[in-house]
Amino acid sequence: MDTRERLCEEIARFVQQHPDNLREGGEGRYFGEPLVGFAAADDPLFAAYQTIIGAFHRTPGEWLAEAGGDPAPRAGTVVCWVLPITVEVRQSNRRQKEFPSRQWAHTRDFGEKFNRGLRARVAEFLFEQGGRAVAPMLAASWQRVVDPVVGLASTWSERHAAYAAGLGTFSLNDGLITPRGIAHRLGTVVTDLVLEPSPRPYADYRENCLTCRGEECGACIPRCPAAAITLAGHDKDRCQQYTYETVLGTKGEEYGVSITGCGLCQTGVPCESRIPTGTGGQRTR
Repeated sequence: MDTRERLCEEIARFVQQHPDNLREGGEGRYFGEPLVGFAAADDPLFAAYQTIIGAFHRTPGEWLAEAGGDPAPRAGTVVCWVLPITVEVRQSNRRQKEFPSRQWAHTRDFGEKFNRGLRARVAEFLFEQGGRAVAPMLAASWQRVVDPVVGLASTWSERHAAYAAGLGTFSLNDGLITPRGIAHRLGTVVTDLVLEPSPRPYADYRENCLTCRGEECGACIPRCPAAAITLAGHDKDRCQQYTYETVLGTKGEEYGVSITGCGLCQTGVPCESRIPTGTGGQRTR
């Protein structure tokens, strides 16, 4: 078994066994079986992101430079994973019309804390294999950016890394539609170990979204309580204001969380748990 296979097994083991993936009361998990993908650190997409997203978006090599040692090599790998949110949590959020469910908010807060631990474990595993590794989202230099062109952004996008690793394409609401759907959390670690990259099984960056490929859907539009999604796309400022001010201010203390998320546009839609295949506005099960 090579390093790539052992790493996939370690990520799956961590998700299955780590107690931080257990939901409140120990009944069920936040996340189900993960998907793992790999992108070459020198994939031209990462250089292109400095134009597509902004010059502030850092390349894998720039993140590796923070891992110490010799200057960062051009070769290396970006390890990416998708943590699908479990059906019980998704079901609880489907019923909501204005605010996310308690289970969804806990997944956004406590589930993401588990994901931070997974990032650290993946980096540790890669060090054990003799490589350098850094999780950009855990790095002290990671920061949010408010750009006049793209709006709210950051110095590293895990969605764009996952796209490069063949794990999914973008949607009308800016989420990433993966083979396990759009209701998930993502994680990434950059290493100087060279692991075989995953294929990108799509020709267009929005291929998995029914609306974006010209089919009837738009199911996420009425699901958004902030009216932040239209056929023209996703208003990030309106979304962020609603999620981090209105929802958190209304439900944060009640739910006992420091961040709530929203996720209404990621549940009760055809792409909730899969790549839709022309089913229009049908609800996923």
